[in-house]
Amino acid sequence: MMGAVPADSGIPTWRIEPGGPLRGDVSISGSKNVVTKLMVASLLSDEPGVVGNAPHLGDVDITASLLRALGADVDIDDQAHVITIDAHRVLDCRLPASRLNRIPILLTGPLLHRAGEAFIPLGESGDRIGSRPVDYHADALRQLGAEIEFTDEGLHAKASKLHGAHIRLPFPSVGATETVLLTAARAEGRTTLENAAVEPEIVELALFLQRMGARIELQPDRLFVIEGVPHLTGARQRIGGDRIEAFSYLVAGLATGGRVRIRGCAQDRLVTAISTLQRMGAEFAIDDDGIAAEVGAAGLRPAAVHTDPHPGFMTDWQPGLVVLCTQAKGLSVIHETVFEDRLGYVDALRAMNAEVELFDQCLVGNACRFEETGFLHSALVRGVAALRGAEIEMPDIRAAFAHVIAASVADGPSTLHGVHHLERGYDHPLEKFTSLGLTITPVRP
Repeated sequence: MMGAVPADSGIPTWRIEPGGPLRGDVSISGSKNVVTKLMVASLLSDEPGVVGNAPHLGDVDITASLLRALGADVDIDDQAHVITIDAHRVLDCRLPASRLNRIPILLTGPLLHRAGEAFIPLGESGDRIGSRPVDYHADALRQLGAEIEFTDEGLHAKASKLHGAHIRLPFPSVGATETVLLTAARAEGRTTLENAAVEPEIVELALFLQRMGARIELQPDRLFVIEGVPHLTGARQRIGGDRIEAFSYLVAGLATGGRVRIRGCAQDRLVTAISTLQRMGAEFAIDDDGIAAEVGAAGLRPAAVHTDPHPGFMTDWQPGLVVLCTQAKGLSVIHETVFEDRLGYVDALRAMNAEVELFDQCLVGNACRFEETGFLHSALVRGVAALRGAEIEMPDIRAAFAHVIAASVADGPSTLHGVHHLERGYDHPLEKFTSLGLTITPVRP
């Protein structure tokens, strides 16, 4: 088994030798989907923002580079897992291009408050899981008083003064909800946001803004009410465990017939995930110190699952679930309702002998917004499949982890390219997988 290689080693390829069930404990890192948003929120104050339990991720480095390009001081202490952002010198309102994550659009509101204008370069960015247009962001910013213009270069925004507004999102978009919270916190007057996303990560952002002095209230039925304030202070917050990472390692243990125990992610962040896995035949041991899962004596049962905004089954859990379904005896049905092209990773699983068929119909749950669009957004998965090793190009963060799980189940070695996707979203994945017994050889170019 290879020794530990730092997650920022720049090694793009792994060779994986499956060696049986994965077993052991995994410490779950702070949430990827929170840490970068709190870094952005720190631009709303001239006093430092401090994020504790910060994970070591490629996305953190990308976001830090963006903030530094604007003039912020960003200190990342990997030993203490603390990030400090001091934005008092931020004057630049033009962002450099970033094609690796979706953070730039979230900086629009904070930059409007600081400089009265913002330039956000647009283009294909983030993971290739379907369209994630900025229309919801732009419409909300316009309602808050910004002038928005799209050019071939990107989004240009101006505002002499931002004001409260009544906004209703067409879909409970996580990113658009974050844009409204980050912009309305210092806008003059009251903002009401209907049909908002209410994921735990959204709540953590709202709590951080509240610590900075924002007046934010979450009411029933996906309604945020924000009373704008003229100034915000610095704040310090320890972020919660990453529920996507936690689910991913639990599934890795189940798919290989092993037993993985995760520590550092609260049970209440995994309620829907746990109940789904229980229906599939997983048995859990849960206490205040951790959550362990293993397959019960009757084996894995097939699943019928549709993804949904929180508190539904999370779209980012879906790729790992599909791999798990290949090891469940019978026919599973998965319906993706959040991203229309999230199932693009399935071709690689088919190359590993997975039996997965894609459909453009809504096969389980209610009809979704992709009905009659032609998008292949439902999957039938037949198990138990005897997966075999293959050479795979990993296309995005969550599919990358799913492909590692598939490689750990396969009969024979696999070569996985695009490890940088994995390292963007998971803290030290090589060390954590090897601690569970998986043999991984980083292959240098």
